[in-house]
Amino acid sequence: MSATLSSSTHWEQAAQEVQKQYQPQVAALSERFEPLSASDLLAWAVSEFGDGLVLACSFGPEDLVLIDLLTAIRPQVRAFFLDTDFHFPETLQLQQQVLARYPHLQLEVFKPLLTPEEQAAQYGPELYRTNPDLCCHLRKVEPLHRALANCTTWITGMRREQAPTRANIGKVQWDSKRNRLKLNPLADWTSGQVWKYILDHGIPYNPLHDRNYPSIGCMPCTAPVEPGADPRSGRWKGMAKTECGLHT
Repeated sequence: MSATLSSSTHWEQAAQEVQKQYQPQVAALSERFEPLSASDLLAWAVSEFGDGLVLACSFGPEDLVLIDLLTAIRPQVRAFFLDTDFHFPETLQLQQQVLARYPHLQLEVFKPLLTPEEQAAQYGPELYRTNPDLCCHLRKVEPLHRALANCTTWITGMRREQAPTRANIGKVQWDSKRNRLKLNPLADWTSGQVWKYILDHGIPYNPLHDRNYPSIGCMPCTAPVEPGADPRSGRWKGMAKTECGLHT
């Protein structure tokens, strides 16, 4: 279903077609691809959805693996990055390294509707401390809705091992919140497999991972963790919060 449609209206129509055809098959498709490799699922998705397929990329280890696998199948693969205005400098530097390594990668950057200054004026300073859920909504969730407006199917780097909230994800899911097909090709990968792939292929990665930052998000809400601790325990440390809302 390779598409050359450009307007959101046309993409919405294409997404509705995908919904009609694939939503009833989600469980069967997930079961079909469960024993197969990530590349098998990605090759099927590229063939099936063409330009309607997009990778959600935060430049975490899983996303780096997916970029490498995808561009081997189709160098011009589409991806998007949600620039919250609060990323670590190392994350933004890695973005440039990745673009240099994969020059045909079609990366689109989405920013929040409010600048940090406008957000502070409207909601008060340090919203990430006073209302982290609202901050994540403004700077991540709302931009995600715009990022997914021009696609039918999105790919994530979610893995079951990452968190209890992700323990039961399928390789193929239906995102009912956005009415999009959602693929998790690395759902069954371990952290060790991810890092072996990165090191074996010489893929650049965020140097913060070597400084006890296994999971990296926005700078104010990400802290280093003790060796052996839950990899996501450094996210929103000290708060009863484990997800930003992109996948919940």
